[in-house]
Parts: sequence; structure tokens; C-alpha cells
Amino acid sequence: MSTVALFGTTFQNPILLAAGTAGFGRELDDVIDLDLLGGIVTKAVTPEPRQGHPALRVAEFRGGMLNAVGLANPGVTHVAEHELPWLAQRLRRARVIVNVAGARVGDYVQVIERLTPLEPIAAFEINASCPNTNAGGLEFGAEPRCLSELVRACREVSTRPLTVKLSPVLPDIPAMARVARDAGAEAVSLVNTIPGSLDRRLGNGSGGLSGPALLPIGVLATRRVREQVGMPVIGVGGVRTLSDAREYLAAGASLVAIGTAALADPRVPVRIARELMHG
Repeated sequence: MSTVALFGTTFQNPILLAAGTAGFGRELDDVIDLDLLGGIVTKAVTPEPRQGHPALRVAEFRGGMLNAVGLANPGVTHVAEHELPWLAQRLRRARVIVNVAGARVGDYVQVIERLTPLEPIAAFEINASCPNTNAGGLEFGAEPRCLSELVRACREVSTRPLTVKLSPVLPDIPAMARVARDAGAEAVSLVNTIPGSLDRRLGNGSGGLSGPALLPIGVLATRRVREQVGMPVIGVGGVRTLSDAREYLAAGASLVAIGTAALADPRVPVRIARELMHG
């Protein structure tokens, strides 16, 4: 598998660690060589530190898992002063994509304004599945005008490329990908988790479904966006094996992010990256 050209840079292979599954990399540094990956997507960054939702935050079931972490993170100032400098020092080849989240458009703008000058950011991943408090809790990515406003505001302050992470439950994912592209996004990340609930299994009551059940949903979304919009896609959802990763690549994904499988076995992403490079 050859290198991947995207976001004005080169990824040594297509495999990323998905947002939220490896923090900012430190948690896995003693377990795997992060520099063998194409890159790492950080956990979501918000302007202020967030404790996240109450326990229990994860519930496993046969099709995967539900998580209700609630965007827990140390806040943009800590990330700028501690996490990104560590990544810049630690990584030589793997690229860094920073996931950005918020409750208002201004939250995203604040995070990007603070981080966009810093090394080693290759791109920002805009989490458009967050509830927009100014729109009564409707997700940013659920309505064209709202999504366009968000992406345009991020584009205005970012000197880095943008990828927009969209929900799998949108009625027309290619249409929303087109909105993101027209507002200034270079790529879309497909897909985010599916909302779900299991009786009394999560402290928050509900969470996001991830794991094997997402694979065919993400692959279909990827194929449709590539065919109908033509913009680059980061495929994410349900990847556990080399064969799964190849499903996304065959559907047209430029990069493939691995999340839930890495929580079960942190060595999976590096193993798949090696298999791709030598396959």
C-alpha cells in the first residue's frame, strides 16, 4: 500500500486512530509505536475542560458498544500547552488531526483560533454531531444552513484543512457532505456513532453505538459520497481487520480510522497498518 496524499501532506499509510479512543496518544505510547500509523485523531477538544458524563460510560453488547463519555477533555489551553507539544516531540512520521467540538459555533472558532498556529496539526476534524444549544439541541450537521455556518466560521479562522465528521443517521449524507465542501471543508469523516440506549446500562441514559455494526453503514456512506460528491473521505466505523479496512478503501476512502477495536486491543491499528503496507 502506497502513501496517501491528503490535506497538503503525506500519510505513510491510510490507518488512523479514531477520535476519542486514544486520548492524545500518551495512553498508548507504552503499548504501540504511534509512529507506525498514518496518524492519530485526538479526542475532542472544547474551549473549557469537561468532566464528561457520569459513570457508567461504556456498555458492551453483541453488536459493539455504547459510549457516553460526554466529550471529556482537559480544555484547549491545556491541549495547546501540553498535549500538542508532546505529540510534536513524539511523532516523526504519523500525522495529527485534532477533533474539535462545542455547544455553539463560537466554541469551535475559539478552539481553532488557539490551536491553528501550532505544530504538528495536519487538519482539524469538526465534530458536527454535537448538539447546537443555539438551535435547541439540534445537531450542527442535521440541517444545511446550520452546518454551512459552522464550517464557514471554522474555515475563516483555520490555516489548516478541515474534515467534517457527520452522523450516520442523516437522511442524505452526500447532500450534507456537499454543504460541508461548499462551505470550505476539504474532506468528510464518515461516520460518527449512532444514538442508542440499553436499559440502565449508561449513567447518561443513552450514548453512541460503535463497533462492528457500524461497518456496512460507514462503507455505504463512503461509497455514496465518493460517487455523488467526489470529495475525500476518512472512513470510520466498525473496522477490526485488514479486510474491514479494505472495504472502506474499496469504497473510495482515502484514510481509515480505527476506534472501538483499538479499545479492545490497542495493537490492532498498527497490525492492520503493517498488513496494508506489506500486502
